[in-house]
Amino acid sequence: MWRKGHTGAMSVVLSTVRHAIAPLTRTRFFRWFAPTALPWIERVLGRASGGRIQLSALLVPSLVLRSIGAHTGEVRETYLMYTPDGHGRAIVAGTSFARAHHPGWTYNLLAHPDADIVVHGRALAVRATPIRGADREQAWRRIERQWPGYRQYERDSSRTVRLFRLQPIASLT
Repeated sequence: MWRKGHTGAMSVVLSTVRHAIAPLTRTRFFRWFAPTALPWIERVLGRASGGRIQLSALLVPSLVLRSIGAHTGEVRETYLMYTPDGHGRAIVAGTSFARAHHPGWTYNLLAHPDADIVVHGRALAVRATPIRGADREQAWRRIERQWPGYRQYERDSSRTVRLFRLQPIASLT
């Protein structure tokens, strides 16, 4: 389910594009624009394509997280980049574009670690586990191999970004 990455020429192209675009994602403009615009764009594309097209998935592995609201108990959908961990699981980071506060979905997973995700149109039940201690450094290295400089969001936010490992527990489809 978790793709390990593209091979051959496609991998070289993606790596080159990621290295070119990654610095732009750390600009003041992007951090102002992205938190509002990207979720809206993702929702519109998702609805228009029946969930088959995800803007972020053009550059990085992406998923839709369906978590239970920590306070409301309502289902919340969030579009996220993920990093395959090499063991059939995914790593997600609550960077929130370097904003000072943790994103809502991280509170949801702390309160209700069982969630659903959709990856490439396939729904899976997952259990989220916070990544702590020495495992954090290994997770960050893996994430930054996929998206160079991504940890700068943590440094710029002046907070410890919450990292989660998503373990599939059962197929829903």
